[in-house]
Amino acid sequence: MKNTAKQTDTVSRKNPIDESAAIRKMSFVSVAGNAVLSGFKFFAGVTGNSGAMISDSIHSFSDVITTLIAWIGVKASKKEADAAHPYGHERIECIASLLLGIVLLGTGLGVGKVGLENIFSGNYQALAVPSAIALVAAVVSIVSKEAMYWYTRYYANLIHSSAFLADAWHHRSDAFSSIGSLIGIAGAMMGYPVLDSVASVVICLFIVKASYDILKDGVVKLLDTSCGESYDKKLADYISGQEGVVCVDSLRSRMFGNKVYIDLEIQVDGEKSLREAHQVAERIHDDVEKTFPDVKHIMIHLNPTAKAV
Repeated sequence: MKNTAKQTDTVSRKNPIDESAAIRKMSFVSVAGNAVLSGFKFFAGVTGNSGAMISDSIHSFSDVITTLIAWIGVKASKKEADAAHPYGHERIECIASLLLGIVLLGTGLGVGKVGLENIFSGNYQALAVPSAIALVAAVVSIVSKEAMYWYTRYYANLIHSSAFLADAWHHRSDAFSSIGSLIGIAGAMMGYPVLDSVASVVICLFIVKASYDILKDGVVKLLDTSCGESYDKKLADYISGQEGVVCVDSLRSRMFGNKVYIDLEIQVDGEKSLREAHQVAERIHDDVEKTFPDVKHIMIHLNPTAKAV
């Protein structure tokens, strides 16, 4: 049996971009952008008499908090393995994603509660009618949050970060919620003030859906879930075609944060010497890490082919 797990950091070899710089840029853009945007939307909501815009500003401010959580999670997950954590710290990022999802869920439920209270009150004439500044804020929010979604998603995929990918979807959910705000505010300005509160409930639904997806992703990656049949087959087919491999007897994958662990059993010629068989395993290890950069550890068990009778 050969355990080819490596404790060294191979990120720089596999990923040519500067991850630390990418993380700093994403964090700064998200924190600064959301801080300014949430402040503007809160001002527009208060001065423009729009409960939907105030709710939307709270949603944007939650992005500041969740981005900080994502940044802390990613930084911690890059810490090298130690005696207490020989397999590394990637799962810290999953925990950060779970915290992000919980914060997002709480925000969504709070927004929905206020909107429903206004709707069920029945006293719609007493509701304030939003002004034009709230409408402008909704448009600015949609454009800004969609741009931040694509920016964060691009870098999150480059560094294989589930926490920042979750943060990108948080931006997208905010853009969708601002669309709801835009419709509600416009409807309220046209003589249907209850639509502003309806927009708050719509925002709640978008937020809750996004939080569910984030929480689900974090839980799946904490439970050593398989990478899926298609991923395993692709990897098994690749290994089967390598020189010295007779066949793949068994292959199991599991997600560990944003990385993948593989348990592999292959058959090699039983007449090979131990040194020759070891070289086959070593070559497979290097080739798999180069071709599948998300694989961090691979344990290879060598089975000799049965002797001909």
